[in-house]
This record gives sequence, C-alpha cells and structure tokens, in this order.
Amino acid sequence: MDHNSSNIWAPGGVIQDSLGSKPQAGAAQALIPCALEGVGKDTPLELLLPWLDVTVGTPAVELTGTLEWLMDVGAWTDMKLVLLLSALLGASLGLETFVGDQVLRVKTKNEEQVQQLQLLESLEHLQLDFWINPSAPALPVDVRIPAASVQSVKAFLESHGIEYSILIEDLQDVLDKEKQDMAKAAQRERSAGFDFGTYHTLDDIYAELDHLASEFSFVEKIQIGQSYEGRPLYVLKFSTGGSNRPAIWLDAGIHSREWVTQASALWIANKGFLGQQIVDVLDSLPQKPGCVPGPGASKNPCSDSYHGPSANSEVEVRSVVDFIKSHGNFKAFLTLHSYSQLLMYPYGYKCTRPADYAELESLGRAAANAIKSVYGTTFQVGPICTTIYQASGGSIDWAYDNGIKYSFAFELRDTGRFGFLLPASQIVPAASETWQGLRRILEHVLARQG
Repeated sequence: MDHNSSNIWAPGGVIQDSLGSKPQAGAAQALIPCALEGVGKDTPLELLLPWLDVTVGTPAVELTGTLEWLMDVGAWTDMKLVLLLSALLGASLGLETFVGDQVLRVKTKNEEQVQQLQLLESLEHLQLDFWINPSAPALPVDVRIPAASVQSVKAFLESHGIEYSILIEDLQDVLDKEKQDMAKAAQRERSAGFDFGTYHTLDDIYAELDHLASEFSFVEKIQIGQSYEGRPLYVLKFSTGGSNRPAIWLDAGIHSREWVTQASALWIANKGFLGQQIVDVLDSLPQKPGCVPGPGASKNPCSDSYHGPSANSEVEVRSVVDFIKSHGNFKAFLTLHSYSQLLMYPYGYKCTRPADYAELESLGRAAANAIKSVYGTTFQVGPICTTIYQASGGSIDWAYDNGIKYSFAFELRDTGRFGFLLPASQIVPAASETWQGLRRILEHVLARQG
C-alpha cells in the first residue's frame, strides 16, 4: 500500500475517478459514495472495510465529513458508523494494530529455563510485551508476541524444551470484539444512562465523574494536577464534612491497559462509596507511579519498568505525592491493578517483612475471604516480594514507609485466560467482589480510629 497518498483501495485495486486517474489527496469523501453504490444498511461491516482501506495521511476532518454523508443518506446504523470511524481514523493516524499478534502462556520447569526467557526478554528487536515477567519456575509467564516474531519465539521455546500454550490466537480479533461491544453499549446509554458493565473512553469516564459530583452533595471532584500530555488528574472526594478527617486513598488505571480497574473503580464509587459515608475516601484515576532505582527496576529508558532519573521525577507521580502529603491524615492506601487475583502488601523492593506483618497478613486474608464469598474467586495473599517477585518503586511501599500502615495492592481478575482483555461481562462481578474485600479493609481501619 502506498503510504504517501490518500488513495482508497478496493479488492481489485485502487479506485479511480471518472477520468480514470488515481484520486489525489483530499478525494476520499468524493470517492466513497461511488465505491458504495448498491450498499445498503444491512451490508455486513466486514464486507465494507476492504473498500475503505484509507492510507496514512488522510486528514481526520475528511473522514469525519465522509461519515456525516453516510449518516445523511441513511446508509448505516449508528453502530456501524462508530466502528467504521474507528477503522478509518486508525488508518489515517497510523495507529498501531495487533493483527496476528498472539499471547502465549509459558511454563518453566527450572531456573535455567527462567534465564532463557529473561534472555528472550532482552532481545529488543523481537518487540515482546511480557504481561507477566519471567521470575521463578513456579510462576507462569504471559507474553504478547508481534505477528512477525511469533514463529521465531515458538522455535526458540521448542528448541529449549520450554512448554507453552496459546491464550489468545489473534489479539486484534479480541480488540475488535470489544470495540463492537462498546459501540452497542454507547447506543444503549443514550436512553438508559451510564452503563457500569462496559468499558468507556476517558471522556466518558470524566463525564461520569462530573455527574457523580453534581448529583451528590458529599461528592467533590478535585483536580490535583496535569499529566505530561496536559490531561487533568482528578480525584473524587466522598466526605460528609469536617476538616482533617482520617482519609482513605483508592486509585485505579495506573497502568492504562488494565481496563477492568478503571471500570471497577467507577462501579465501586457509584455502588459502594455512595452508601458508605464513613470516612473521607479519595478515588483517583491518575497515571503510573514513579520508580526508584533498585531490584526489579530498569535503567533502560525504553523499559516498562524504567525507574526514571530520580524519585517522583514525573509530574503525574509528583501530583499524587504532593496531594497525599499535604492532606497528612491518610490511614489506608489501596491501589487496583490487573491481573492475577492477588492481594499484596509491602514490601516489594526488599524481601524483609514489614513491622506490621502479622496484622497486614491477617487483614489481607480476611479481605480475600470476603472476595471469595461473592463468586468463589480466590486471591493469593502476601508481601509483593515473596508473592510474585522483587520490584522497586511500588506505590504501596512508598505509602507504608510514609506512615500509611494499611497499604494494599489488588490484582483483579483473571489468572491469565483473558489477561488484560477481560470481557466486559466480567466487570460488574469483578467490581462487586473487589468491593467486599475493600469494605473489609475499610471496616478494620475504622475500628482502629476509635
């Protein structure tokens, strides 16, 4: 495909205009009606997209105008337009796709095989994305492999006798299904209101925060800073009044691909905290916390675990740190992540037990039992370092060392079948069981406040 023009390609070749010449840049809107002659509202979308493969460089405004034309002539339903817009804009903006990418579950038998996987992880040209990093023979490893590297990686694993299975055959298929579900949910929401059982865009999430703050007098939306890209960083404060009251911090969406955490936090804010006006609770959707040099952190700026030039060097982290320190009376720090079904407490950067080990272990197990009581979902409990692996720069380590005793990290559903791509049908079950675990911790914290 020619990436230097705005030609539109059909199954038999590039579509030509009435003079028989190839269309020039800016001709997309004029030509699509010709290409769609005879297409009706019932035409399957998968048959339409091959005719609308727009090359990189088509201005987004042209594509938007094209879809406005389609709506005017009643060619498709709103859902098809949403999906088509996504496909067209993705092509025009050069967005990454994941066609043919696979997710493998790898099981190692010994330390030598773990080291082989760590070697594989270091080969940057393969562009591997480890969802669960290789750390110990007893722990599974999940890795997303770009289509171009699939055969090489499988050959490497087989040559070293390392067992693997395919969790996701084609990642793009799963993402496309999720987009379709989101489009259907968006249609339903026009009449039924916000749907907590589906995934949403950032704009939709912010709109719901505004709704909660306007609907309830004890809910306040506070901006605590801006991200590197200029996006506002918000927290929701649930409080019945008073100054310097004991507070609890809850965050989600620290890692953007952990979709179920943002969705669960919204459900918990709406269905949980609104009925539990017991202490000041701050529910946040900030960015990734900062790392500090140490075991489990990387000095490679391109690494997912890069520790940064210094502690709290990034504006997102600094905003959260400054806010928590300025408040000065947080009693619990709770952070939602996915996936693996774990409930962990400090420490991660070292493998020694915290001073409050016995209480944190007991409370963690009580919270895990509360989670299990809802749907039978089992969570493993323990310190980060001994539950998964040694990892520096975690937010609960920082919180604990800054005097917030009750610091816990939740890793929500599942254990790897879907990984980060948990189906939307599991959002409400995941959120409701997580809420029971959170509530158990909140009750314990309240009891300790007298």
